[in-house]
Amino acid sequence: MPRKATRRRSPHEGGAYPYKTRAGERWYWKAVITQPDGTTRQKAKRGFETKKAALDDLREALAASARGGYAEPSRQPSGAYLAGWLESLRLAPSTVASYRKNVRLHIAPRIGAVPLASLTPVRLDALYRELEASGRADRRKGEGLSPRTVRYIHTTISSALRDAVDAGLLPRNPAAKAHPPTAKQAASPEMHPWTAAQLGVFLGWSREHSELHTAWHVLAMTGMRRGELLALRWRDVNLDAGTMTVRRSAGIVRVKGQGARIEEGPTKTNKPRVIDIDPGTVAVLRTWKRGRGGLALSLARDDALVFGNLEGGHRQPEHFSRTWNQTVCRAIGDGVDVPAVRLHDLRHTHATILLSDREPVSTVSQRLGHASEVVTLTIYSHVLPGDQKRAAARFAELVAEA
Repeated sequence: MPRKATRRRSPHEGGAYPYKTRAGERWYWKAVITQPDGTTRQKAKRGFETKKAALDDLREALAASARGGYAEPSRQPSGAYLAGWLESLRLAPSTVASYRKNVRLHIAPRIGAVPLASLTPVRLDALYRELEASGRADRRKGEGLSPRTVRYIHTTISSALRDAVDAGLLPRNPAAKAHPPTAKQAASPEMHPWTAAQLGVFLGWSREHSELHTAWHVLAMTGMRRGELLALRWRDVNLDAGTMTVRRSAGIVRVKGQGARIEEGPTKTNKPRVIDIDPGTVAVLRTWKRGRGGLALSLARDDALVFGNLEGGHRQPEHFSRTWNQTVCRAIGDGVDVPAVRLHDLRHTHATILLSDREPVSTVSQRLGHASEVVTLTIYSHVLPGDQKRAAARFAELVAEA
């Protein structure tokens, strides 16, 4: 019987081979590898516990070699790499500031000394579990971070390591196979929108009792985000056409040693959007503009902030939210029958009232400035009206007819 032919590896494919250590048998692979600069050299890598593990790593090295060159994993400390990575970012200042805070408080103290090449999914998983158990670094030091915060820290790490792969410092991103808190575990706090009747009674009260009634009114009637409202300028408002153009957002940027500052950046989707406003809101804004002009002509010019402070600068976003909380508490104290809600719940109120009245999801998504209708459906699927009675009756009919 003729002997079955076996395929022989070419010299460039290499192979896996055993060797002895005090701990027992280990495996290494050896192959001719193309480097990022286009040159080739024979490469060997040791320390694998099984032949399969050595061959799996070899296959990844050969794939990287074929794509454009195999990069030797970096021995640079992770903290040093992250410091340089932060300096290279070209993102919104508030985003970079939040990344810096995560690195300074939560990442560098725990894995900053670990070589970049030694970061593994298991090591990152241990970091996430530690942060969930005792990651807080503020006055509640020793308590755990929320799943949402830990997931955001994972996003920071994953982005940094993805760039390390692109730079040839790592063959693959270990964060891609790590296990941060799931999206469900990290979901936003439960929303508590008002009904149309509750919103109406509150706005009726605030018209007479709140200096910022116009701001509350516009937020409720447009579904804008806080930062978008605080960055709105009169040139973005066309009262004759009844439209607003949302072009930017104001947020707080905190850098250690430099204090906090308010900066404008793009909207969440990096795209402007036009929001139609009703005649009642147009009238409220006309009155507000006349009042601002009466205080100082500069406050009603085209380049002036619609809801700026008396000096013409941005209102501090966190103070603005606290003013809302105080206003709602005063309203409840005056007998207004509404539950206490967050400022962001005005945005949820706008969406839920429209969707509950069967306004098309596409229209609501455009008003809110979501990246797609899928985002709107994901957030508000529970408030979309269904027609289960009709579906149940029709199902029974079909079964009876059959």
